[in-house]
Order: sequence, then structure tokens, then C-alpha cells
Amino acid sequence: MTNQGGSRRNFLLRASVGAGGLVLAPSLLAACTQTDPETGQPKPGDEGGGSLLEQLKESGTVKIGFAGEEPYGFEEDGEPSGESPAVVGYIFEQLGVPNMEATVAEFKTLIPALTAGRFDVVAAGMSILPERCEQAAFSEPVYVGSTAIMVKEGNPAGVTDLKSVAEQSDFTLGVMTGAVEKDFATAAGVKESQIETVASQQDGVDQIKAGRIDGFCLTSFSLNWIAKKNEGVEVTEPFVPVIDGEEQAGAGGAVFRKENTDLLDAFNTELKKLHEDKEKFLELISPFGFDESAIPPPDLTTEQLCKPTE
Repeated sequence: MTNQGGSRRNFLLRASVGAGGLVLAPSLLAACTQTDPETGQPKPGDEGGGSLLEQLKESGTVKIGFAGEEPYGFEEDGEPSGESPAVVGYIFEQLGVPNMEATVAEFKTLIPALTAGRFDVVAAGMSILPERCEQAAFSEPVYVGSTAIMVKEGNPAGVTDLKSVAEQSDFTLGVMTGAVEKDFATAAGVKESQIETVASQQDGVDQIKAGRIDGFCLTSFSLNWIAKKNEGVEVTEPFVPVIDGEEQAGAGGAVFRKENTDLLDAFNTELKKLHEDKEKFLELISPFGFDESAIPPPDLTTEQLCKPTE
């Protein structure tokens, strides 16, 4: 990965995990767990005494998990690249943890693998959603972004947002497996019969070109990034999805186990400093197609985003 912002951190990329699912080696799990005195069950990530943050500082290495979604987190030349590894790696460097051991995993396996002790943190540009907040602890928003739809060049159906998709019953919309865009689509009135899941970003692009789907819904940053690499497609103007009358801020953050509060608090402290240093933040994220619009507003909090919709 290109060395962003003068960083000296080192990377080690672990074996990728394919669509068949994430396999956790028993020896690895044993090394990452201890018994919870209240439940008697294995408790990941706190072996060896001291808090996880102290352990990471002592070892100098943090284990992260990310998925292959450009430009948020992806593998490039055998190393982790993208907005999330760049930001998370920088913050851990400020915390005194200069090395990052990264593992590529299927998106839907990231939180289960985190809670099982496979990773110390997930850095995948993961949207902060109430149902995910029940499973793990999110940092404060690292970035905000809008949604868009990729279509064939010329936009033959003339779609502009999810509502316009819902108005055309013969329009087939692709969404990535486990991604939030399916919820956005159904809330806008898109029928289940109109929705097709795709395994990856490139799969979505290929299915548009082949005529198997008419559009592909994802974040505008993602779609604009991959559109530059593919001819014959274009991306609509960004829009903000609405669920039950409420605009859905497309905010993503780093993900931690709920018991690692010291690590989460330390991360949030450094994240706040980074957002206040706009020049540095943009230096880290701009190589991946992000601009000032990605900087979260100061009044947007994870507590708000984790609150269930009434």
C-alpha cells in the first residue's frame, strides 16, 4: 500500500477468506480467549493480563479485519489499502501500536469473527446501524457518505433514487450481500422481487453490463471509485435514503468488542483529534476518492445512530 501521510507502520496481510465463510483455527481461538468469571465462557481478546489496549501497546501489533470493498478497505499488491485501513492504522500508530496485521474476510463474517477474537478491530467502512450496535461497539463516525445507483451509460430507465426504482416494477436492483442498501430499498417501496444480491462490487458492475440487473445500489464513494475502472456504466447523483420519514446518515466507523471500552475510548480520543486536523484527515482519505463532504458533522454521534427506529 502507498505510504500515506508519512506513516511508518508495517503491515502483514493474512490469508483471505472466500465466500465459503470464515474458518477460525482452534489454536488461534485458544490463544485469544480466557474464561469470563460470570459466565464461565471463553472471553476473547483479554489474555495475558491487563487491558487489550495495554497488550497491543506491548506487542506493537493490532489485528484488523476488513472486506474487499473499494475504496473503504481492500487488498492491493498484497497489503491492506483503502480509507479505513489508512485512518485506523494512523490512529493506532498515535496510540503506540505501529504494526497492523490484517485479514481479508467476507463482509458478513466480520462482526462474528471480531467477537470470536479473530480481530482486535474491524476497519471496513462499516455503517453504524442499530442492529449492528447490538452485536459490537462502534467508534464515533469516521466518515459520512451518501447513497447512489450505478446504471448503464445513459441511464435508460432514468432513475434518480430508490423511490424512482420502486415506481418501475420491472427494474431489478442489485445490492451487496449483508449491506444496508437492501433495507434502504425496501423502505423506499422497492419490492423484494426487484432485488438481487451480488457477491462483490465487480459482480454488480458485471451484472449491469450483462443486463441481468438494471442498477446497483451502494455508497456514492464506492460506486464512483469503481465506475472509473469500468466502461459502459455511470452513477447517479448522490442522495440520502429515508426510513420511516427519517433521513439515514450514511456514517461508518471502526468496530470493537463491547468489553474493550478502554481501547474504544482511546480510539475515539485520537479520532476526534484527527477530525479537528482537517488537513491530515484529508491527506489520509483523499487518495481513495473521499473529499471534505466525508467529514462527519460535530453533532452526529454513534449514540444517535445506534438508537433503534421507533
